[in-house]
Amino acid sequence: MLAYVLIVMVLAGAVALHWWWRRRYARLHEEWLGEKEVLDSVRTRHYQEASQRAAEQQALFNSMAEGVLILDYAGHVQLVNRSLQEFFGLKSDVRGQTIMEAFRLQELAEVIRRLPEERIVQGHELEVAGIQKRWLEVNAAAVLDRAGTQRGAILVFHDLTRLKQLENTRQEFVANVSHELRTPLSLIKGFVETLLDGAKDDPELSARFLRTIEKHTDRLTYLIEDLLTISRLESGQIVMNLHDVDLREEAAHVVDDLQARAMDKHVTLRNDLPPNLHARADADRLQQVLFNLVENAIKYGRSDGSVSIGGHANSGDRIELWVQDNGPGIPVESKERIFERFYRVDRARSRETGGTGLGLAIVKHIVQAHGGEVWVKSELGKGATFFFTLPHA
Repeated sequence: MLAYVLIVMVLAGAVALHWWWRRRYARLHEEWLGEKEVLDSVRTRHYQEASQRAAEQQALFNSMAEGVLILDYAGHVQLVNRSLQEFFGLKSDVRGQTIMEAFRLQELAEVIRRLPEERIVQGHELEVAGIQKRWLEVNAAAVLDRAGTQRGAILVFHDLTRLKQLENTRQEFVANVSHELRTPLSLIKGFVETLLDGAKDDPELSARFLRTIEKHTDRLTYLIEDLLTISRLESGQIVMNLHDVDLREEAAHVVDDLQARAMDKHVTLRNDLPPNLHARADADRLQQVLFNLVENAIKYGRSDGSVSIGGHANSGDRIELWVQDNGPGIPVESKERIFERFYRVDRARSRETGGTGLGLAIVKHIVQAHGGEVWVKSELGKGATFFFTLPHA
């Protein structure tokens, strides 16, 4: 009996101990779950904060006009912003790649190799080949820890393309102006020296030389006037006096002014503009546009050819006009550049005819000042047609 009681007591104690441990385990489990939930919440919050900081950092870098490149201690790409992707035309994610793998530019890799010794590299110009050539200025700095050990690098790229293009344009402009001035001045100086050496005593010879001198002084005058005109147009100093103009009437003035030149070359001039076609334009500047286009068509067209002025009203609020000739036409490679200052399709022929090389550039700027567009269509051997638009009256 006593053994039975002892067994029962042992079993009861075991059951009680079991339930006690179970309740303790449950309590500990609940405490652990609570702590885990807190830890998960903290971890999630830290992750979200870190992600937000990374997103804000990336957004900040992407908003920069300068290109930014960050490398780790091993020289692998860690961050590239949007501007840098556009500068180099990067189409894929280059993070984790080396400089040579990502950009394939030995010159850029050389800048990185200089950093351990120089720490900072400033003002290094880099030329990037591609569909459109770019010039970039690279400033690089090593990222150091407290012990002075390099842990990475940051590079900032400034786009110098526009500045380089402007500098090239300036140099080309100065060279062209110098050449345009030098040619007539050299001729004038030569004829004056010849006159002084005795040709002045021959009335017929001196008269011919003086007429030539007058021709080239006129050429210098036209060049200076055109330079002043295009400078004022580009700087916005010329204000268009816009009003309702009769296009056929304005074209008639141009045809009358150039009729003598056309007859000298046996070119037929036609004013094919319909009556009562009106546009809102500056009449004087419109005549300048038509004069330059028709004069070029006569000058560079074929003898015994024809030049016509036409136009019509578009379906919108634009008037489209054109000057058409049946001359030799314009090569394909010249169509995109023909409205540039001093650009000539045939330089030798242009020098012979004595143009300033600014006529079509002035046409472009006057038309754009009216809010219009100008373009050319041409086939070799089939002539050329210059189009431009004006606002409807």
